[in-house]
Amino acid sequence: MPKQTPSFKSPESDNHGQDETPVLRVEELRKSFDDLEVIRGVSFNVNFGEVLSIIGASGSGKSTVLRCINFLEMPTSGQIYLENKPLVFRLNANGRQVRLPAAEINKIRREIGMVFQQFNLWPHLTVLQNVIEAPIRVRKIPKKIATAEAEELLAKIGLSDKRDEYPARLSGGQQQRVAITRALAMKPKVMLFDEPTSSLDPELTGEVLDTMIELGRDGVTMIVVTHEMSFAREASQKVIYLHEGLIEEEGPPERIFQNPTSERCRSFVSNTLR
Repeated sequence: MPKQTPSFKSPESDNHGQDETPVLRVEELRKSFDDLEVIRGVSFNVNFGEVLSIIGASGSGKSTVLRCINFLEMPTSGQIYLENKPLVFRLNANGRQVRLPAAEINKIRREIGMVFQQFNLWPHLTVLQNVIEAPIRVRKIPKKIATAEAEELLAKIGLSDKRDEYPARLSGGQQQRVAITRALAMKPKVMLFDEPTSSLDPELTGEVLDTMIELGRDGVTMIVVTHEMSFAREASQKVIYLHEGLIEEEGPPERIFQNPTSERCRSFVSNTLR
């Protein structure tokens, strides 16, 4: 019997193929830094297996939305739900909203993978060691199992031959693909990407985007902040155009890129697709 090709998709997602409940729901999210309100009431849903791209000009709040979802920034107000479980606030015995304690938030963060602009790999660990570190230490997966799962992911992503290399010996594109693999190894329910190709040379961007397209085809739920309009147009089921901390346009990529209703969105798309 031929060996089965390993899948990017986490086992948990198999149970939700027909589930109508969004895996992630954001309601009236707001974030202020002192007197500056950066996110001004953002709401959206992401369904299981869906790829959502967030586009917009620099300073529109795209990265801040992701950082709030992953608690790198604490939302000022609003609510985020992961599989209908509130992630930011809950009601106490007196019926008042209180923030979740840090221990609960850290536990929740295990279910949300994030890939940054910078690769953030541990330079003193090999590729394989980078991938298995969190599953062993955080999820308490036995090393033998974590290693086997990591090797499958590296095979799928085309980096099996780099398993024993150190990050300094990899190209930028290879390092970012290892960072993606490391996030996937935690079997998150949703993956967040914050402009993952912005620090790469143009010739290395394609290999990372191809990997992300394959993730989408394999049913991985993703929210992608990107300036790569070709990716947003071809790989997304839904696109959000953010302007000054508000969603100005939302819909399928066909409409956003071919017939946006917002003049600002139309101008942005026209300029970026030149």
